Amino acid sequence: MQIQLLIPGLLWPTATLLGPAAGLALDGLAALLGRGTHSMLGFEPYDRQLARLFGLEGDALPLAALRRLGETDAPPPTDGNHWLCADPVNLSFAREHLLLQGFDDDQLPAEESGQLVAALNEVFADLGRFEACTPTRWYLRLPQASRVTLYPLDDVVGRPVKHFLPEGEDARLWQRTMNEAQIVLHNHALSRAREASGLRAVNSVWLWGAGELERMPQAPAALVQATDPLSIGLARASQCPVATPDLASALRQDTLVVIDSLHKPAQRLDLDAWRRGLEALERDWFAPLAEALRRGRIDTLRLTAPGDRGTLVVANRRSDRWKFWRKPYAFDALLKSTAPAPITLPDAPPPTAPHTDR
Repeated sequence: MQIQLLIPGLLWPTATLLGPAAGLALDGLAALLGRGTHSMLGFEPYDRQLARLFGLEGDALPLAALRRLGETDAPPPTDGNHWLCADPVNLSFAREHLLLQGFDDDQLPAEESGQLVAALNEVFADLGRFEACTPTRWYLRLPQASRVTLYPLDDVVGRPVKHFLPEGEDARLWQRTMNEAQIVLHNHALSRAREASGLRAVNSVWLWGAGELERMPQAPAALVQATDPLSIGLARASQCPVATPDLASALRQDTLVVIDSLHKPAQRLDLDAWRRGLEALERDWFAPLAEALRRGRIDTLRLTAPGDRGTLVVANRRSDRWKFWRKPYAFDALLKSTAPAPITLPDAPPPTAPHTDR
């Protein structure tokens, strides 16, 4: 029996003076790190790693169509339509850079979301149709595919937007569309009201997820456990049963478990929320899995944690329980070992300008 854990956000993204996991009781995670093997691989976007688990490769994966398929309360997508994610965002200047931030569902009421989507549909009726499956997950339904490279929202959050503009044959169309959508949303009465109330306004949409599905995804396990719509959509497309994460159920068959509770806290550098989430993972997953391995209930456990500087991979096998010489490895020590090296100053003083007599 095999369990695969995919946990984006497990790696805290920045170096801190005090270790981000310092003081937390993470004995289960330490046991998994120490008894098994762990390695750091190079950076690769999380969505690409997730798609590979379902047998999909490439730079132009239809992430919007797959995420749309995983939405729970929306009608199923119909054949013949093409999809872009069109998520509401806030753009703001920090020094000379235009930065992007997303919204949590509790930061944008459903009624406001519906009004903003209606305003977009009045302007872009000839292009396609916007729809909101949740207050913060919007889509643009297109009558035909578009030849464009668009960057996932997670890759852009907190970074200068100018580095992630549309590319490809239809790049001008989508750059113009985002600019026009920015004008519509910025001028909307709801945006002015939010700003007057001290709230971040929805002043743009971020388009992403274009692509065509060249072959159907393949089920990575007997069961997929996840709550995010992209993982659920991939599971549905592969005709794999899908359920919410539950350890007892995961221990009954080969299971892929996607846990994204740390993803946004890490992305937003919300250390308190990240530490609380990490403690919950220790209680609900790491400690019980370490015990299940000790008892020989699991053949293999593979933990993959995509981060912004690299990907942590931890592999545990049933036979590792007999390797008593392997000691627990504290997670905070691992985080410190993967942090960028401090900048060292040269020992010699800097050169001085030559002296000239006047």
